[in-house]
Amino acid sequence: MKALMRAGAILISVAWVAASGVAQEQPATKRVKSTKPAPQTPLLPAAPSSSTGDIAYGAYQRGLYLTALAEATKRAEATQDPKSMTLIAEIYLNGNGVKQDEKKAAEWYRLAADRGDREAQFGLGLLYLTGRGVARDRAEAARHFQAAAEGGYAPAAYNLALFYVEGQVVPKDIAAAVKWFRAAADQDLADAQYALAGLYQEGTGVAKSQEEAVRWLGRAAALGQIPAMVEYAIALFNGNGVAKDEAGAARLFRRAALAGNAVAQNRLARILFTGRGLPVDPVEGAAWHLLARAQGVADPLLDEFLAKLSKDDQAAAEKRAAARVGGKLPPHT
Repeated sequence: MKALMRAGAILISVAWVAASGVAQEQPATKRVKSTKPAPQTPLLPAAPSSSTGDIAYGAYQRGLYLTALAEATKRAEATQDPKSMTLIAEIYLNGNGVKQDEKKAAEWYRLAADRGDREAQFGLGLLYLTGRGVARDRAEAARHFQAAAEGGYAPAAYNLALFYVEGQVVPKDIAAAVKWFRAAADQDLADAQYALAGLYQEGTGVAKSQEEAVRWLGRAAALGQIPAMVEYAIALFNGNGVAKDEAGAARLFRRAALAGNAVAQNRLARILFTGRGLPVDPVEGAAWHLLARAQGVADPLLDEFLAKLSKDDQAAAEKRAAARVGGKLPPHT
């Protein structure tokens, strides 16, 4: 059930606020837990349908929040337009040009949600999930996520899937979780693709298939999902479920390593010490090993490689590692 645990560990927090809490990274074993926060998805529609809506939304995008609020309020009062109501809710929730008022935001989201706006349904669900502007109520959150998911909103489908995995608010139902993960994954929500990959990898709720798992990992990796990038790189390096490509794996490990992923830093260090996928570069490999080790990824073999370097090379590696974290190497943990 590791795939479900890694999915459940990243239940979406409020999408327009910096996400809280991340799962703990593990050493480079078969399973890499996600360190990526939940999907960051704006609630506002990409393109409002009406010309008046465009005026309000355009003003919002340019940072003219009071103009946006005035135009959206005018349209909401005149036509009961739910998109305008959702925009008003967003403005009050974020305190854009006005005093932040989460209760007022919840009221506007509710008005829009009652009129079928899926972004508002999702937004209201997030408020119930976190207790912002309303009393915390996970059952109400699930109800609003369900409505938004049925309306085709990918982040809501993802959250709903996690509720089905968890089995506390709604009865545990892995088949339903797979359905909603897939609905979100088909819309290129990377965390849903990563969760679906884990289900295929372990044969939970679906027929076990390493090839299908790797396919979803590849899609999530292409969207920049760091844990998926690491697992896809591992599959590429080993030729597990996909054609072996050590050079391609090295490129992905480097991208993830630069993003701070300790497992990727460890794998990149091994590649640089052994010359598989990249030319041998022991100083660069040692620098990445030091960074991974500082984050808790121990590797006795790389410790041995490091110890065999000259004092000058060790000093150069420490200098490179320190430069990558703002000039000071983290303490060895």
